[in-house]
Amino acid sequence: MPVIEYQQFIKAPVELCFDIKRSVDIHTKTTVKTKEIAVDGVTEGLLEAGDTVTWEAIHFGIKQRLKAQVTFMEKPNKFVDIMVKGAFHSFVHTHQFIEEPGGTIMIDKFQYKSPFGPVGVLADKLFLEKYMRAFIISRAKALKKIAENML
Repeated sequence: MPVIEYQQFIKAPVELCFDIKRSVDIHTKTTVKTKEIAVDGVTEGLLEAGDTVTWEAIHFGIKQRLKAQVTFMEKPNKFVDIMVKGAFHSFVHTHQFIEEPGGTIMIDKFQYKSPFGPVGVLADKLFLEKYMRAFIISRAKALKKIAENML
């Protein structure tokens, strides 16, 4: 099961970083390359524990839907979402926020299992893990820019 971890320092208060990360509206602004939109569940505002959201996006030239649920939330330090339905066999995405002098360390930990057994494992090695890492890093950098420009 691949695990992708990425840390981003943001010159903004932990509460702001936490809220922009769980904002459906800001999520769509940080995923313009994949044309991601919320089409069901919570489609605007801030996600809370127990909420579900269905995202529609284009990945690898194919329109896909993915339903995720927020299963844990400890404001303003951590929340976890899991895939309920979608292209992966499963995933758990942990979002952690650590207050530091001058800002916040935002940590993404994305653990996933690809579908299709050995074929999925091969896809991970060939392209999927690299693609997912780039996607997570791109969002983190966009969130940093948004948060720092809000101050």
